[in-house]
Amino acid sequence: MSQDVPGFGSIICAKANSTGAKIAIIVKKINGVPDPKLYVWDVEMDVLNTFDFYSGEGDDEEALHANADMVNTPPNAQSSVKVSGRFPVSLFWDPKDERLLCCETKLMTNKKSMDKISKRVSSISIYKEQTEELADVMIVSMLSTPESGVLVQDSFPMDNVYHCLLGVLVPSFYFVRMVGESVMDETGSDTVRLTTSQVAQVTMRDFVGIEKREKAVCEAMMNFSYYITIGNMDEAFKAIKLIKSGSVWENMARMCVKTKRLDVARVCLGNMGHARGAQALRDLGKYQELDAKVAVLAAHLGMQSDAERLLKEAKRYDLLNEFYQNSGDWAKAMETAELHDRIHLRSTYYNYAKHLEAKGDLHSAIPNYEKSDTYRFEVPRMLMDEPNILEAYVTRTTDMELRKWWAQYLESIGKMENALQFYESAKDHLATVRINCFLGQIDKASALATSTEDTAACYHIARYYENQGDVKQAVNFYTRALAYGNAIRLCKEHGLEDQLMNLALLSTPQDMIEAAKYYEEQPYSQDKAVLLYHKAGHLSKALEISFNSEQYGALDLVSQELDENTDPVLLSKCADFFMEHRQFDRAVELLVIAKKYREALELCTQHNVIISEDLAEKMTIPKDAGYDNGVRIQLLESVADCCMEQGQYHLATKKYTQAGNRIKAMRALLKSGDTEKVVFFAGVSRQKEVYILAANYLQSLNWRQDPEIMKHIIGFYTKGKAMDLLAGFYDACAQVEIDEYQNYDKAIGALSEAYKCISKAKMPNPAQQEQRVQEIKQKIALVKRFLHVKQTYSNNSDDAIKQCMILLDEPDLNIAVRIGDVYGLIIEHYASHKDYKQAYAYIEELRRKVPTAQLTFYISPESLQVIHQSLGVPLPKNAMAPTTQNGVNHGEMGQSDEEGEVIDEEVADDMDDY
Repeated sequence: MSQDVPGFGSIICAKANSTGAKIAIIVKKINGVPDPKLYVWDVEMDVLNTFDFYSGEGDDEEALHANADMVNTPPNAQSSVKVSGRFPVSLFWDPKDERLLCCETKLMTNKKSMDKISKRVSSISIYKEQTEELADVMIVSMLSTPESGVLVQDSFPMDNVYHCLLGVLVPSFYFVRMVGESVMDETGSDTVRLTTSQVAQVTMRDFVGIEKREKAVCEAMMNFSYYITIGNMDEAFKAIKLIKSGSVWENMARMCVKTKRLDVARVCLGNMGHARGAQALRDLGKYQELDAKVAVLAAHLGMQSDAERLLKEAKRYDLLNEFYQNSGDWAKAMETAELHDRIHLRSTYYNYAKHLEAKGDLHSAIPNYEKSDTYRFEVPRMLMDEPNILEAYVTRTTDMELRKWWAQYLESIGKMENALQFYESAKDHLATVRINCFLGQIDKASALATSTEDTAACYHIARYYENQGDVKQAVNFYTRALAYGNAIRLCKEHGLEDQLMNLALLSTPQDMIEAAKYYEEQPYSQDKAVLLYHKAGHLSKALEISFNSEQYGALDLVSQELDENTDPVLLSKCADFFMEHRQFDRAVELLVIAKKYREALELCTQHNVIISEDLAEKMTIPKDAGYDNGVRIQLLESVADCCMEQGQYHLATKKYTQAGNRIKAMRALLKSGDTEKVVFFAGVSRQKEVYILAANYLQSLNWRQDPEIMKHIIGFYTKGKAMDLLAGFYDACAQVEIDEYQNYDKAIGALSEAYKCISKAKMPNPAQQEQRVQEIKQKIALVKRFLHVKQTYSNNSDDAIKQCMILLDEPDLNIAVRIGDVYGLIIEHYASHKDYKQAYAYIEELRRKVPTAQLTFYISPESLQVIHQSLGVPLPKNAMAPTTQNGVNHGEMGQSDEEGEVIDEEVADDMDDY
């Protein structure tokens, strides 16, 4: 034992079963504390099984859980929970059945153990048996088998009249009673019998009612209980198949309540002949909770306490409430409804009231009917045979509906004065006015209807006045009752035109039309008819009367609400009217509504009616409108053309785009001058011609100062595959570098790009393309020669000057290199060598060749002053004049300037072609 039991101290008790094959042992630990485990040694198999009363689980509990079939929870699981937190005190084997073992256990008293018990009890929500679980001493019957270890079969608290457990012999437990305590004899209990003066015999739960049966029945029941405990249903049914006694089957059915085995219970109820219970089990599909289903079984077997406990565990308070009602326990039923089942609270009070009424306790039934909110019908019904009590109840109550019912009852039996009082207290103004009129108290009825503004009361008094011929009062009260149709009818019948118009405007469209028909027939009242028809939404009729009676002011007002549902003929007629009165914008709107788009556009063109964005959208035919697509596109382009004439370029762009004509859309956008939108539109259009138009337009801007614009120009020409135009742009860039900054290095780079582009271009005229190629090659050659001269000058200035002389003899030098830059290099050379005469001679030569040249752009002002002062030649007044923006007179570079103007001319030509 010391090897298998940690902390083993000594053996308290050890007993063998009837065959000697198993020995149950209770031990004490080395610290003197009782071990909460029960040890069962299987001698034949040499296996030590345990059951821990502290946790309520045995060592083979998990295996049992896995092997249990046909149930979600092992049948002994709840019993195991009940015995947790205890330790064994004594044990007894059944002297005949080697499987049955009984232990007397006590509750652990330390705080840790008590906390564990509380948690386990609350986890399974046991209400009724909490006191049992916390009992000081509990008797636990157990089964020990090689297959399943030690399992709890049943447990119950030991009664306080007993001193201790004496032993067990199926079908009874034996106890030693306390000295001085009395024990009931068998006439007072079915389970307790007195054997001697000090020993009491208690029948086991599974054998109640069959303890006096023959031995075979007891053995069959014991086997049945065993197999039920381990979850072997096949063997359990085999054990009891030969039993014919109804009491035995009833006892087994009761056992099924404890084990929650509904499948077994069906068999038991069938053998009992319990048809109602069997039917109830077949109808359990509407319940999801197992405990609720078992509770139904318990209720049919008369196990009231078990049914109550199971319903609480399942938290089916609705069924618990119904159970209490069926059991006649109304106090618990109402308590349950108040705390847990409030959805059935009113029905519980109602059922209790019906119960009291059936008993004849009418006084107690009334407050319960009130709590169920059914007193308005039920109390009068119940007290109908007691009119005095009923009148006293109604007089005492403050419920308006009940007082109104009582007033109706009094009226039905002819007690008008009394009925009037109750109608007034119930604030039923219609009934009060009606009774007053019946009693001839008209002034009082009128005053009440006026003060309360009750529409039903006002209508009733109006009908009374109408029947009496008082038309004005009738119209007044019909108006208060919002019965405008009746008031209008009276006004028409009696010629009250001064009130008719106001009433018609307050009434429904149908009443307005009726009043308009009346005015239509009256002379000089057509304007009122037009207004009413208009107000009622009958626009066509309003316009017809306006035309016929020449109500032009009304016509203008009514036409503002015309829409596409209006008769097209009427729309055209209104449009003609507005054209005659030169209100062309209104006429255009009506023509558009009538879908006469061509006429509307012609009117816009002839009379310069501005097309707003809203009007343009109305002129746009939807794609799904059923029109031919060619007609739709033609109309869109016509709208866009009109917008172009009016200078609404953005709107024209939108309409051209909707028509699918992106080129015209781009030209319209170019005229707007919105550069950002031009760039965006070109990017999303992805069309060659659009790219070229956008690039041409961007060249007309100050691309020299904006690198982004230059980037877009290059990108658009590239995407548009216009390499000849891109070459021209690079050529223009090179000229700018020369004219603006005298930067021949960048110019040669731009000319190289131009040469690449013109070489790749596919111009329609190959001869012209070849000419362009040669021109650019010539420019590149001249610029390179000039750059070579400038580079040579720092090493060999004399040779550089000779090459400058040769350059000046080139006939087409000016197409690539400015003459002034060459002369400037020569003049600066002679000035630096103080050969002022030669320098001055070249200055004069430059003036002869380029009369308008600004010398300071090519020669430094200091050098000019030194040359003229050295020779005593006065400096011309305009010699030191500030240079132009690009530092040179454009007349000098006429040919280059013309090339720079090509872009502007192309864009202008595109606009003119449009």
